[in-house]
Amino acid sequence: MKSYDVVIIGGGPGGYNAAIRAGQLGLSVACVEGRSTLGGTCLNVGCMPSKALLHASELYEAASGEEFAHLGIEVKPTLNLAQMMKQKDQSVTGLTKGIEYLLRKNKVDWVKGWGRLDGVGKVIVKAEDGSETTLQAKDIVIATGSEPTPLPGVTIDNQRIIDSTGALSLPQVPKHLIVIGAGVIGLELGSVWRRLGAEVTVIEYLDRICPGTDEETAKTLQKALAKQGMTFKLGSKVTQATASADGVSLVLEPAAGGTAETLQADYVLVAIGRRPYTQGLNLESVGLATDKRGMLANDHHRSTVPGIWVIGDVTSGPMLAHKAEDEAVSCIERIAGKPHEVNYNLIPGVIYTRPELASVGKTEEQLKAEGRAYKVGKFPFTANSRAKINHETEGFAKVIADATTDEVLGVHLVGPSVSEMIGEFCVAMEFSASAEDIALTCHPHPTRSEALRQAAMNVDGKAMQI
Repeated sequence: MKSYDVVIIGGGPGGYNAAIRAGQLGLSVACVEGRSTLGGTCLNVGCMPSKALLHASELYEAASGEEFAHLGIEVKPTLNLAQMMKQKDQSVTGLTKGIEYLLRKNKVDWVKGWGRLDGVGKVIVKAEDGSETTLQAKDIVIATGSEPTPLPGVTIDNQRIIDSTGALSLPQVPKHLIVIGAGVIGLELGSVWRRLGAEVTVIEYLDRICPGTDEETAKTLQKALAKQGMTFKLGSKVTQATASADGVSLVLEPAAGGTAETLQADYVLVAIGRRPYTQGLNLESVGLATDKRGMLANDHHRSTVPGIWVIGDVTSGPMLAHKAEDEAVSCIERIAGKPHEVNYNLIPGVIYTRPELASVGKTEEQLKAEGRAYKVGKFPFTANSRAKINHETEGFAKVIADATTDEVLGVHLVGPSVSEMIGEFCVAMEFSASAEDIALTCHPHPTRSEALRQAAMNVDGKAMQI
């Protein structure tokens, strides 16, 4: 039995960042991970490979369509899907190797295998060869992440009916891809295959896409994606899926009831969300239990059992890599006896479609429900010089501020490169900035970020460029 100050179960963004911070603070730490590579879902089959394909497919579409031709670049590209997948995999390998290096640099032991609790203070790790090792620690952090949520009545075989992992490595471009779920994963992966030539139909149970985001922003994104060729069937539910050797037959009907219809597709992607992964953790050995959503409760990352902590997708809050990273740092700081907090009101969300959607803080719908008086400033990218000269004018910047104090309460962006711009407002809102603070801050010209300043100016009707 080997003893540590901290044992972390899971090597994803929550787990590996917790391990790194523990090492930086001089704690002896082990990170238990059963995959052959570190990085969890995000690096291996999530955030990073999807961004590799999003980037590649954007360039392919630009080269094969009107975008390059309009710029005076005349080419006739040929899609080499195998090479596109190969470069994706090479990029992912580089990132996962980088995490290995960071763990070694910070004197973290990577214990390879699947961990399970064995009473308070003990973790048993089962290696690939079946051998078991027992680790002991004063503090144990559960950072086991999440897995795709299954859809009742639809069996995922990752042959014709696929999850997000399967959608990252299809052997050919589908003629018709049906995506069940109009959230982040469905829209991003649907975008990839549409750009590469697939007909894409998105089915969503609710009457809108991107649940939880600002409604006006989501509607603008939907219009842009529909213009690009995506078909949306909102307010619809799938009741049956039958896979064959060469396709899938899907039965759906209106969510409110009505006449069913049948759709045919080469592949069906089930992307209705993710659920916490707690399988095999032996939670009962310490008296822990999940709630009806499968999540573990926490109070400032502490579970209900002293010495056991929970972070990331396995507990409450948005299932985002950067949220897990923030919790990882806060959790380890608290284990080390230092004060630390996560500001859950300022965790940004991004959808990496084209245009992108990025947001932080409150939506108009939330503020209306709270009965809080607010004012709104908007600025369209059609009036932004850099966006206009680059022919990427879809979308807008929206700043929501308190009607009395002018404090920025929420920011919602849909447009070019907004994933890189939302961080400005995360910083501003962390310091309780007012819309006027942003309006008085000089932004470089010509940049897309000027739209943010103009939107802040327009909270009081003072935008100068519309």
